[in-house]
Amino acid sequence: MGMLKEFKSFAIRGNVIDLAIGVVIGGAFGKIVASLVDDIITPAVLTPALEAANLADLNQLVIPGTAIKYGNFVSTLISFVIIAFVLFMVIKAINAAKKKEDAIPAAPPEPTNTEKLLTEIRDSLKK
Repeated sequence: MGMLKEFKSFAIRGNVIDLAIGVVIGGAFGKIVASLVDDIITPAVLTPALEAANLADLNQLVIPGTAIKYGNFVSTLISFVIIAFVLFMVIKAINAAKKKEDAIPAAPPEPTNTEKLLTEIRDSLKK
């Protein structure tokens, strides 16, 4: 029974839930980027090159005489670069926000009652 409780506390801990949400969002983001590359960037940027090679899409790019499809690799590489750039920008924005929080100086702590009393005694002795 103890092992079940440990697993429950592990699975419900905030870090695990945050990680699960991150994985789901990352998967959805990957699909968005794949669609961006396959449906927008590839047709807009690579269409002239594909037409010159008499190909319909990037997946048809193969090394002649082999089964090596470097078109899939190029498509995946473009997706990776876009994802890496977007993640870089997100992390850069988060770090900038953290620097702003760190730049705000904390107010000095208010003196304790003992310090206030000692200050009053010092001031009375000066008089």
